Amino acid sequence: MNTGNVKALVAYRLEQARESLEASTALLKEDILRSSINRSYYAMFYAVLALLALEKRETSKHSSAISLFDAQFVKKGLFGREFSRWLHEAFDLRQRSDYMAEARVSAKDAAIVLEHARAFLEAVGGYLSF
Repeated sequence: MNTGNVKALVAYRLEQARESLEASTALLKEDILRSSINRSYYAMFYAVLALLALEKRETSKHSSAISLFDAQFVKKGLFGREFSRWLHEAFDLRQRSDYMAEARVSAKDAAIVLEHARAFLEAVGGYLSF
């Protein structure tokens, strides 16, 4: 993957992250909580994919992306441990709310995940200088 392609992929992933964050905000305002959580998580996931693209690493598996983020960015001190915690919590909540019929989420849950997603994306954008 050449430098131009890497920059384009990073920019594309950040665009996906920003769109997901905007969607999450709109969904939360409409009290569509499960979908808001889903979009907040995906904002973080796409931001992680942007970071991995910069490292010329790709994966489509969520668990692999999260593990790589922890190993390549958190463990090395590039991002604080709270970013790992936020990502793991959002992933778990998204999994439960998307796939467990009896799962209930609150507006507070959705608002917290959205707040974390905003901070996550802001930090990743700052790190990438985009």
